[in-house]
Amino acid sequence: MNNLFNIKDYVVVITGGTGILGRCIAKYLALEGAKVIILGRKEEVGKKIVDDIVAAGGQCEFMKTDVMNQAAVEKNCNDILAKYGKVDTLLNAAGGNMPGATIGPEDNFFNLKAEEFQTVLNLNLTGTVIPTQVFLKPMVKQGKGSVINFSSMAAFRPLTRVCGYAAAKAGISNFTAFMATECAKKFGEGIRVNAIAPGFFLTEQNRSLLTNPDGTYTKRGQDVIRQTPFGRMGEPEELCGTIHYLMSDAAKFVTGTVAVVDGGFNVFAM
Repeated sequence: MNNLFNIKDYVVVITGGTGILGRCIAKYLALEGAKVIILGRKEEVGKKIVDDIVAAGGQCEFMKTDVMNQAAVEKNCNDILAKYGKVDTLLNAAGGNMPGATIGPEDNFFNLKAEEFQTVLNLNLTGTVIPTQVFLKPMVKQGKGSVINFSSMAAFRPLTRVCGYAAAKAGISNFTAFMATECAKKFGEGIRVNAIAPGFFLTEQNRSLLTNPDGTYTKRGQDVIRQTPFGRMGEPEELCGTIHYLMSDAAKFVTGTVAVVDGGFNVFAM
């Protein structure tokens, strides 16, 4: 029982690990004793993150990838298995949004660009499916493993503006539930699939939408704070404990859940 939360020597793969949330999670897990492999497109950024983690005493490396390219992800997986011999956890943190997949206050549905809507669906949803398909194989062979997907508040309720992103994240929540049953029924209870749904955290993608250049909140940011009982945005490190729990043996009987970390945003009603 004392080892329920022990993740020492876990081999953890994080897609989209070069973002603000991904790099924070990667550092936390590495300093908890996990062997972390960050997969991303930004090689220079990735190497700086690795240097920071290694300097702090963690074990981490970066591999360039494209989550939409199955051959590239398979090569990543083969390289990881050649070096570490296993994969314990896959964290699907890759994703993003595009202006054409959103509907601004001055626009309407007819301004939505179907091409960019499809790109956002692909990046977030298919970009979760492909790495899951690839990294699930060694987990099945081992008889144990954990997949943790990134959902969103936008999956629970139709937030204004983010039409494509919300559709993709709702798909990820559904995919998580589907895969939890699929894996348990066909591969055994050692394979678990869950998701985390962050509330509002400031990232490179949403900072200009939620804050002004002087750091004050925009109208959109004020709306978020008003809806959040804690009265603030989340800090990246506040996601780490939930992820640690979901990947550890402390959550051995937990699968198919979407764990909300949102300061109360999703339950607040006036």
